[in-house]
Amino acid sequence: MTFGLDGLRTRPAQTWGSIRLVPLVRDEPVPGLRLHRVAYDEPISVVDVGDGSSYTSYIPHAFVATWRDGDELPAASYGARLLERDTAPAPERMPIRTTKRMARKAGKDRLRFLPLHLAVEGYLALHFGGPTIAWEEWSRKAVAQGLSPRAEAAYLGRQVRGLEDALRIFEIHPGQCGVLVYVADALASAFVVPHPDDYRALHATLVEDMYGELIYIHGLLGARTGDVSAGIDDSRIGSLADLRAAAVRGRAEWAVFHDEVMARRLFDEKGTHRHVQRLRDFHLTRFLPSFELKRENHIGEAIVDGDARVAYLKTFRLSDGQIRRGHLLTWLAKHRWRLRDAAAAMRVTEANLALRLERSGFGYLLRQDVLDHYRAQAARGETFRPPDPPSGGPAVT
Repeated sequence: MTFGLDGLRTRPAQTWGSIRLVPLVRDEPVPGLRLHRVAYDEPISVVDVGDGSSYTSYIPHAFVATWRDGDELPAASYGARLLERDTAPAPERMPIRTTKRMARKAGKDRLRFLPLHLAVEGYLALHFGGPTIAWEEWSRKAVAQGLSPRAEAAYLGRQVRGLEDALRIFEIHPGQCGVLVYVADALASAFVVPHPDDYRALHATLVEDMYGELIYIHGLLGARTGDVSAGIDDSRIGSLADLRAAAVRGRAEWAVFHDEVMARRLFDEKGTHRHVQRLRDFHLTRFLPSFELKRENHIGEAIVDGDARVAYLKTFRLSDGQIRRGHLLTWLAKHRWRLRDAAAAMRVTEANLALRLERSGFGYLLRQDVLDHYRAQAARGETFRPPDPPSGGPAVT
């Protein structure tokens, strides 16, 4: 399944220092679905991912999707709400919330889910399963526990320099249902909702979202955005009508440039999708990229209708380190975690693959004597002829 931003139109960007926000507007809201926010007071949550394991994370709020038949739509909530729930008293100094699942029903026509954590769960589930067969090169810990502990670093939106100011001062367009956030012209995230009222209510939550290392560093350095404005040839302007027509052409050219150049790698045609929950005619899904090296890779979650039109979207840009780890582990998983077969398919030696795993932080997965052997070979400067791949093909770097 593939989807895009059909039904959303790009409006002129607004810039503040290194922050560029690109509004996305709809001609008509997506019928039958609305989103609102439920705020949490507790700063830390323990999330059960459904396979007997759990991880701890900062979760400031959840989204609640409400769907109806026909045109009966509830009003988007604004501000705080009082909800009845049974919770154990929180510890004095470190309150903890236990969340049963990433996405769960909150009524027959309501679904509560944690923004971006569906995507992170998908990323963790793909990469942290570990070897399923006890091949001789893997340690007992790797076979018994997988790639535990599961840990991913992210930065709160308030830590991204300039983002909070930009969100506060920028104009929200009529009909705006989404935004693409750039930091120093690096696409940081995409956020889309079904209705303009939902966007106005949820606009401020962008400073509570997770952002990757690259985005944080770009904000910290304060790199300026590039000039991508389309100029107007004043020699061709003879009236207000000419000026209006030139402005319309400029907006159209900017939209095409943005969609085909700046945001072209938001969705990966070679990536994977997994449905998490069905909402009548809608599907809550999460997607992962192909982990191709030296290019953008975004994980994310979306609610799409039967025509694959995006009603809700939230994405997270992976760091180069995360992409490299994903690339290596995807090859291993593809070849059932057999080091020899994965190395042959990648056109590298087993020693090369083992040492690349070590540099990526996964050295503990290999038996110590096996890893020491490969280290010794590298220290002696021995060279190896890569084995032929099972079905040929180019070398993978």
